[in-house]
Order: sequence, then structure tokens, then C-alpha cells
Amino acid sequence: MVQPLFVSVVVPVLNEEESIPMLYREVREALDGPRVPPGTRWELIFVNDHSTDASLRKMLALRATDPRIRVVSFRRNFGQTAALSAGFEHARGDVVVTMDGDLQNDPADVPELIRELERGYDIVAGWRKARQDGLFLRRVPSIVANRLINLVTGTRIHDTGCTLKAFRAKLIKNLPIYAEQHRFLPAMSRSSGARVCELVVNHRPRRFGHSKYGLGRAVRVLLDLFTIKLIAQFSHRPLHYFGLFSLPFAAISALFLFVSSVDWGKMRLVDEWSRMMSFVIVLFFLLACYFVMLGLLSELAVVASGMHQRRVLDRIMNSVERQSS
Repeated sequence: MVQPLFVSVVVPVLNEEESIPMLYREVREALDGPRVPPGTRWELIFVNDHSTDASLRKMLALRATDPRIRVVSFRRNFGQTAALSAGFEHARGDVVVTMDGDLQNDPADVPELIRELERGYDIVAGWRKARQDGLFLRRVPSIVANRLINLVTGTRIHDTGCTLKAFRAKLIKNLPIYAEQHRFLPAMSRSSGARVCELVVNHRPRRFGHSKYGLGRAVRVLLDLFTIKLIAQFSHRPLHYFGLFSLPFAAISALFLFVSSVDWGKMRLVDEWSRMMSFVIVLFFLLACYFVMLGLLSELAVVASGMHQRRVLDRIMNSVERQSS
């Protein structure tokens, strides 16, 4: 007997008191409507990122009227990624859907995201193809960031910054995220064999207030991008990468050793230069050894963490699920 689908909708909230009641009504209409599989259960998890307006009071009032609403509240502002991570931790559904709390994401798109997951995907990312934001402050930086993220991570997603996404819960709960890494979830999941697709979604103009998470995150996003690249690539064969880092230092050490040992027309190096050459040879040789040792320690850390074994199991599980679907 097929169990009814259970959907958890996670919404980070920061000073969105005007939007919360309307968002709840739209989510209820979408998930109680005929477009979702029969018998679908759902919950709406509001994560209050230390709002200073009446957002928390309105969320609690809604929870008193509908037990499907759950509220998680932070004692201080931790940011959007931390809010999403808290929502993932508290989600009880088989499918986790994330969206913004400002009504720009359309809850009417959620049933279509769920249908894409049922076609065999693990992550369905929303694509705000007709984005309703300012050209220079929002859309142009977003285009540049998406191109850079695709180039570095190899994930072909048009709109990595769109919060409207659907995930299989068993996948998302195994991905620890922090800083500004929520936009890299497809790239992080792809390294373990997750099947990722994107779906064009409706993007609406902001009706109330202003954006709470703006361009100030650009530097943090850029640093997180390189962190994800390091984790995704170096963790496979860390000794190879650190070995490559050691080669230039070993080559410089060998070059100075050769120069110091050659008799250039019977002209010996003076004592001061000889001592300096010896110092440089030893210094660069030790640097080469240092990077090799880092590579060995990284290999030990990766083996001890069981990371490679989990990747093999993930690939086996994905292969079995693909054959059975």
C-alpha cells in the first residue's frame, strides 16, 4: 500500500508581518487543492529569524487556528541559510519545499514541483525566468553570480538564488549547510549522484516592505562558492591536490641545489651566497614536504569520516531506485 505523501513547506521569515497571513492562505489553497496527489498531508514551518515587527505574533496566532502550522524562532538574527537549516531539521515530511516569506514566490507552483520529484528527481530548483526585481541592483548581479556558480561547480542551474525548491527529505537532511550555502544545495547534492532539474516558476513583484537579504551577502557568497568547490573536489583525492601544490616548491629547491653545485668557470660562490642558497634549498624542500604531509593527513581524515563509503552507498541507492522507478 502506497503511503500518502507528506510535504513540509519551510519559510524563513524576517519582518514580513503583512505577508504571513496571505502566504498561509495561498499555501493552504495550493496543498489542499486538486493538483496534489490524493491524501497528501502537509505542514507549514515558519522559521522566525528574529523579526522585530509583529511577524512572530501573527505566526503564533495562525498556529493556534491550524495545527499544521509550526513555528521555530531564533533568539537573534542568524541569516537565511541558518533559518532554512533549522526548518530542514524540524521537517517531518517526505518532501521538503522551501520558499521566501515575501510572497514573491508563488505557492501555486508547489504542486508542479512535487510532480517533478515524482518523476524521479531528487531536487527541483525554481527558475525565475521572468524575474520581477530591479535590473541593476538585483537581476544583473544575480546573472553574474549564476554564471560564476555554474562555471565553478559545473551545475547547470539558471537561477541558483531562487529559494523556491523541492527536495527529497532523506537527501536534504544529510547536507550540513552554514554561512550562505543554501544556494549551493544542488551543487552539493550533485557530487553524491543526486538527480537535479529546474522548473520555470512564477515570480511576483514584492508587495510589502523591502528585501531583507540583499547585496551585502555578495562577498560571503563568493567565499562560500570556493568553500563548496574545495569540499566537492578536494575531498575525492586530497593527496593528489596537495601533491600538486608541493611540486613547485620541490622544483625550486632542486633548481637552487643544481645552481649551488655547478662550478661556473671555476668561480665558486662566496660564503654568504652559499649559505643563502643552502637556506633557500632547505626552506623550499620543507615546504614541499609540508604539503605532502597535509595531503596524507587529509586522506586519513576523509577515510576516518567514511565520506567515500557514503558516496558509494549513495550511488548504489540511486542506481537501485532508478532501476525500480
